[in-house]
Amino acid sequence: MNASRAWAATRKGLFELRRDASGWQIAGVSFLGDPVTMLLPPDAQGFMLAALNLGHFGAKLQASDDAGKTWHELPAPAFPPQPAGAEGPAWSLQQLWALERAGDRLWAGSIPGGLFSSRDRGQSWQLNEALWNDPRRLGWFGGGNDAPALHSICPHPAQPEELLLGISCGGAWRTVDGGRSWALRASGLRAAYMPPEQAGDENVQDPHLIARCAAVPEVLWCQHHNGIFRSADNGASWTELQAQPSSFGFAVAAHPRDPDTAWFVPAVKDERRVPVDGALCVTRTRDGGRSFEALRVGLPQQHCYDLIFRHGLAVDDSGEQLLMGSTTGGLWASADGGEHWQTLSCHLPPIYALKFG
Repeated sequence: MNASRAWAATRKGLFELRRDASGWQIAGVSFLGDPVTMLLPPDAQGFMLAALNLGHFGAKLQASDDAGKTWHELPAPAFPPQPAGAEGPAWSLQQLWALERAGDRLWAGSIPGGLFSSRDRGQSWQLNEALWNDPRRLGWFGGGNDAPALHSICPHPAQPEELLLGISCGGAWRTVDGGRSWALRASGLRAAYMPPEQAGDENVQDPHLIARCAAVPEVLWCQHHNGIFRSADNGASWTELQAQPSSFGFAVAAHPRDPDTAWFVPAVKDERRVPVDGALCVTRTRDGGRSFEALRVGLPQQHCYDLIFRHGLAVDDSGEQLLMGSTTGGLWASADGGEHWQTLSCHLPPIYALKFG
């Protein structure tokens, strides 16, 4: 069934979106003026979370029991005291960048590279010490941030104890025992920013985002700093794919039922980070990455400099509806898998994340 509700986390608030016969509309806003870095959409009981980054006042966590009508603050995940002389970045929560649910647990990913879990609906959080204490963590480093960032949490839909993570720059990691042990799953990814002899090092890869096909969970898609990659064996190996007009970008959305279909948003890489030729498009593959098509109908094709952040592209459970939001407050919707796009707004704050809910 096509979704009728979605959420946009932005630089100045959390916007609720509703769809009716005339299309999508902005239905309300929470935390107006505050940066909302991530959200967890409501479950069947209406419980949802919103992560805020209040600068001087730090990272905060808000919860709602009525699908966003009212909110109350919960304790944010916190690192334990940092031992004297401990290597690596400061053990201090800078930002919550991923929120997911799997079975009876909630999971949160942070800058700097921490994974937290909660079994009491966010009333308390525990740092995953097995990953944090892994000596390989000290080889991670920041991509666009000063510290490593854990931005992708991909639960296995049939196995709640299994997760796959994406970390910039720390590669992809998998647990099959609820986080008691971890293994790197980044073989085949390529880090061109490293010396040639280290380009294949699994522990220094920069996946911008990883997305899983819900119906065929062995299939994963990765938008990496150095290109687009696909795995058909649950991350054991990755194959690089070539797309035009560019294989660089931040966002990826995986079709929930079709393992051969995924969407990306190409850009000019590194210093510029704008659409190729000032023309915004979405690239889609429907054959497992053997070919890509550029979808442009309804998107600005002249003097467009909107960048789509890694969580700024979302697909609903039907695989037909897409939402896309940009750093300059553009918001677009498609009801036909990206063939045609409708502009919903050009005037929102910078959009950090979109979620159907």
